[in-house]
Amino acid sequence: MRRTVVLAVTTVATVLSALLVAPQAAQAHGYISSPPSRQALCAQRAVSFDCGQIQWEPQSVEGPKGLRNCHANIGHFAVLNDDSRPWPATSVGQTVNFNWVLTARHATSLWEYYIGGSRIAVFDDGGRQPGATVQHTVNMGGRSGRQKLLAVWNVADTANAFYVCVDLQIGGGGGNPNPNPTPTRTNNPTTPPPTTAPPPAGGTWRAGTAYQVGSQVTYGGATYRCLQPHTAIAGWEPPNVPALWQRV
Repeated sequence: MRRTVVLAVTTVATVLSALLVAPQAAQAHGYISSPPSRQALCAQRAVSFDCGQIQWEPQSVEGPKGLRNCHANIGHFAVLNDDSRPWPATSVGQTVNFNWVLTARHATSLWEYYIGGSRIAVFDDGGRQPGATVQHTVNMGGRSGRQKLLAVWNVADTANAFYVCVDLQIGGGGGNPNPNPTPTRTNNPTTPPPTTAPPPAGGTWRAGTAYQVGSQVTYGGATYRCLQPHTAIAGWEPPNVPALWQRV
């Protein structure tokens, strides 16, 4: 009888442990796809170095509110905070459209944008639930040259936020200040940045693939056209995210 009780308690403890761990993994749900953030570039394999784990989960940079770094103090994402790496910078003008893709639409308080420790823009959602994609138009305030922008998505009903860093070359020209840099990306701020070549029409949708606007894929016997540049992950199958895919 005692053995049965011990087994039952052990089983309950195991289940509770799994339940406590699972939500932590499930809370990772958003990043900026264009201009490409550091985690987006890693997911697209568009950098010349190994990013480690972040390349598989670009949406997972979640930490306590109030941080001012790129990796949310998560050790295995520390590469995102390493400014010595040759991060490509996107050439932009004074007005930039930042496009988020969200796998879970958490109720949101503030979206914040920082450059050099100064908050240059804030958008107040007042606790509302955002869509699967979100766009903010941000003015660079007369800044020029290479800048690292930190974007923060503050969740309304938890103590956490999501952190994203984007490397920009404001006003064009210049590039990466590090030795042997990756060439600076040159694209209009309203045009999605180049990632990989769009797959041919009729290609099968696959998680882990970087899709560009206009890319066409097949899924479940139907054809879909990409509406928003993003790197596909499980859960973003075309029928599930109408903000990203339109059935043809």
